[in-house]
Amino acid sequence: MSQQSPAPAPALAFVASDRPEAQFARAALAARYGAVPEADADVIVALGGDGQMLETLHANLRRRTPVYGMNRGSVGFLMNDYDEEDLLERIATAERTVIHPLQMDAWTETGEVQTGLAINEVSLLRQTRQSAKLKITVDGRMRLDELSCDGCLVATPAGSTAYNLSAHGPIIPLDAHILALTPISAFRPRRWRGALLSHQARVRFDVLEPDKRPVSATADNFEVRRVAAVEVRERRDIALTMLFDAGRTFGERVMAEQFAN
Repeated sequence: MSQQSPAPAPALAFVASDRPEAQFARAALAARYGAVPEADADVIVALGGDGQMLETLHANLRRRTPVYGMNRGSVGFLMNDYDEEDLLERIATAERTVIHPLQMDAWTETGEVQTGLAINEVSLLRQTRQSAKLKITVDGRMRLDELSCDGCLVATPAGSTAYNLSAHGPIIPLDAHILALTPISAFRPRRWRGALLSHQARVRFDVLEPDKRPVSATADNFEVRRVAAVEVRERRDIALTMLFDAGRTFGERVMAEQFAN
């Protein structure tokens, strides 16, 4: 009886942030395991912090190659621990986390429309010393006629532990099919703490008094200045895959964060 030959090792591409430790790790791992261009890779290994992971996912929105991150940065919530040993085995046994980005359609005061995708959140922020004033509509129904605030954001489950958490928004399990709508330093209504929405919800922000109180809108690192209106929805047709070491899945990290001191 013939034995099956082992599966070939995946072709790896290595990308790194500008930090010296990340660049050193990239050179060491490429020399040890071999490297191919990102377009030819079965798996992309991202070296750096969470910003590098987001940058890598954005760069591969079309190819949607699985990304395995290792922490060579300051924040590594989205990354695995760094270790040069047994990388192929770790990737082979890694558990997959699939995430879906948000689409932001932003209308500027001049009527121009700009579109961006966000893996973490879409946020609206005041541009001057004066508070922003926003009208919020969900699925065509007006929910807040005026929110006076520093800003407001819509976060994915993957992004719920990032800016959303800093703004006192809820941590959301990845399989909850929920988006967080979270105010940033709300002044009025003073007691409003945000809302949990279905992942199918369509959220619209209309900027009130845009000339006097200009607002910018950001989808992760893509910013549009002086917006008049912004619509946000989930792009379920785009599926991005992150790989996490067995037993240390992203879902487990989100759960542990809810019980952190």
